[in-house]
Amino acid sequence: MSIPSGARDALPQVPEAVHRRRWAILVVLMFSLLIVVLDNSILNVAVKTIAGPAPTGLGATQSELEWAINAYTLVFAGLLFTAGLLGDRIGRKKVLLFGIGLFGVGSALAAMSGSPGELITWRAVMGFGAAFVMPATLAVLMNVFERDEQPKAIGIWAGSVGLAIAIGPITGGLLLEHFWWGSIFLVNVPVVIVALIAMVVLVPDSKDPNPGRTDPLGVVLSFVGLVLLVYGIIRGGQLADFADPTVLLPIIGGLVVLAAFVRHEKRTSHPAIDISYFKQPSFSAAVASMALVFFALMGVTFFSAFYMQSVRGWSALQAGLLILPLAAAQMIFAPRARLVVDRFGARVVCTVGMLLVALGLAAFALFDATTPVWVLCVLFFVQGTGMAHVMTPVTVSVMQALPREKAGSGSAINNTFRQVGGALGIAVLGSVLSTVYRGEIEGHLGALPAGAREAAGESIESTLGLADKLGPAGAPLVAAANDAFLKAMHVTAIGSATIALVGALVVAMFLPGRTPAGQKSGEGERSVRAGVGR
Repeated sequence: MSIPSGARDALPQVPEAVHRRRWAILVVLMFSLLIVVLDNSILNVAVKTIAGPAPTGLGATQSELEWAINAYTLVFAGLLFTAGLLGDRIGRKKVLLFGIGLFGVGSALAAMSGSPGELITWRAVMGFGAAFVMPATLAVLMNVFERDEQPKAIGIWAGSVGLAIAIGPITGGLLLEHFWWGSIFLVNVPVVIVALIAMVVLVPDSKDPNPGRTDPLGVVLSFVGLVLLVYGIIRGGQLADFADPTVLLPIIGGLVVLAAFVRHEKRTSHPAIDISYFKQPSFSAAVASMALVFFALMGVTFFSAFYMQSVRGWSALQAGLLILPLAAAQMIFAPRARLVVDRFGARVVCTVGMLLVALGLAAFALFDATTPVWVLCVLFFVQGTGMAHVMTPVTVSVMQALPREKAGSGSAINNTFRQVGGALGIAVLGSVLSTVYRGEIEGHLGALPAGAREAAGESIESTLGLADKLGPAGAPLVAAANDAFLKAMHVTAIGSATIALVGALVVAMFLPGRTPAGQKSGEGERSVRAGVGR
């Protein structure tokens, strides 16, 4: 399950006082990670409310709503790598406290926004803070657990991500039923205060004892390259056209800058990240499979929300409850994935996990407007089970490939690939969904004026909004919209499943197999710690 690291992990490296409170520290780290991940999924259920006129909402346009979501993603993805490096250099606890504090301030200001522009600005501030939280949580985890317990701890950490994705819509739905839209952000503030106090009391600081010289050029190149790349991906998703110059130029520019970053890191005597790690097939396969599984998953999450709410007519709260099986599967299996890996090896476990994800995605190609609810629940449980057996092993492979002092860098690499993969999945698969939908619905909009026809064809929500204004005469348009969306969903589901199959092929070819019983990772460490009180 892990990549041997030699003598550096042969002996215990965690002070006994820290070791005794390691599980309490993990709870604090999970708590911090939970609100950062949860907040993004909460916003998705509030967009309709925020689009409404004041005082109910902010009167935000579709473009403004997209940027309220994307401003967070853009800043978050662009800063992940830089935040990880800073944690290694100045201390992960300091970075974690700064990030969660800034996230709390951004949340309070977002809740009080008086215009869409203000909301977009404060969402960017929240993304800035979140970028310092996510890599730091995993880096601290690697420094408070000995090597033999790291897989279990990482499994619990990964399970909390799935839990946050699932409970976000539920929490958002409950808040919106009883309070104003700003409550979805304001709820973060008391949680942040509790997290800050717990961090100060429990979490130890750690950093690279020999960070060497700084690499400012490498940091700037990584930030600029990632921002350009993610911006181009987001823009392509908005336009549903990746050939547009405003999409191609930032993507190409981002790739060129990132190529310059890699070239610089190879040549400099003090690189921000040792590029030679990517020469290990297992390391590269692990980060690639993480990107591929989130590409597939975020794409299906995008269209499944419309399927459940627009086609099936369920509320945001009901749709959120249906995601609970996915969270349950991750919480059950992610912490135990290490046991399966010990028995069968990372290659077999991750390949089967990716195949389960692909199966769950492909099943959407068979769904219609009357598919039983229990089938959806089983499907999400299968997807969650598959993800649990991919995320934990590949995260362990990435993190244990690097020495402890570089844990922030390793976490940043892991999370950057995941974030870029997820953004790409939403953009590319969202574009496929939009393109197929427009092609299918066009033939049913001929009787409408040109302006209304174009607006109604943008999405199923736009079509249903027009049909609602037509009253009883809009019933045939509702049926046509549902049929068109189902056809688009089927095509997109096959695309998602294909990406997951590519991920299965990658891990089957390059991840390590089963470690011989006498050479299991952490064996020396376990023997040294035998008899030590836990």
